[in-house]
Amino acid sequence: MVTDQQVLKHEKAAPVLYSFPTSDELSQRLADFVIKAQDAAIGRRDKFFIALSGGSLPKMLAKYLVNRTDNAVRWDKWHVFFADERLVPLSHADSNFKLAEDELFSKVPQLPRDQVYAIDDTLLDDADEVADEYEKKLVQAFVGKDTVRNPVFDLILLGMGPDGHTCSLFPDHELLHEQDRWIASIEDSPKPPPRRITFTYSVLNHAHHCAFVLSGENKQDMLAKVLDEPHLGLPASLVRPFAPGEVLFFADDAATKKTHYTRTDFSV
Repeated sequence: MVTDQQVLKHEKAAPVLYSFPTSDELSQRLADFVIKAQDAAIGRRDKFFIALSGGSLPKMLAKYLVNRTDNAVRWDKWHVFFADERLVPLSHADSNFKLAEDELFSKVPQLPRDQVYAIDDTLLDDADEVADEYEKKLVQAFVGKDTVRNPVFDLILLGMGPDGHTCSLFPDHELLHEQDRWIASIEDSPKPPPRRITFTYSVLNHAHHCAFVLSGENKQDMLAKVLDEPHLGLPASLVRPFAPGEVLFFADDAATKKTHYTRTDFSV
């Protein structure tokens, strides 16, 4: 069994790439992996700490996790955070929480709402205060765990932008070098809206699993750069959890067409 303390090592494992013929099969296999990660987490500490990104991810998750008949998803054990969030009201169309609520949470009454950790949108005038309050939620959620210096998520699900950004960590931005904060604010995002908060690498690189989920031809060029040219230092390529943690890429064949990185056969 992997303990939280064991994750606090300095060795970093190489990325694992899974490629599937269609986006539908990608969704199916992603669901299988999430359930496997969930079961391992419950075995470790009777809870499943997961962080989500926005974009198409909530919809892909919902497709094969919601309305299952095998009772494999233990929604009551889930504790859900957001890897980044836009500083807009939670009811706003740009909110990652709103997207996840519409596509996933609203379809899962078994998920306790007090185990979904959203930003405090009454503090939006002060980005640093939003970040501080969200960081306090991490502190409270992980208090008493083996890790002291960093929270250890069971699974962080990530997307990747056309510039190689992930969460709200953008190329050449000073936040790529942040080492003290778990949650940082950004007010000059090159992608609108400009004001956001984000996990830093102090959180990402202490997870048991970080999994990028990528679909479509528009991901081809950047995925090839991230996997084949890590020396470029693109934000997505800097997600490298300390062993025995791992970073995985779940993608369809359309997204992996240009990379020369070795594919791994998927199994659960």
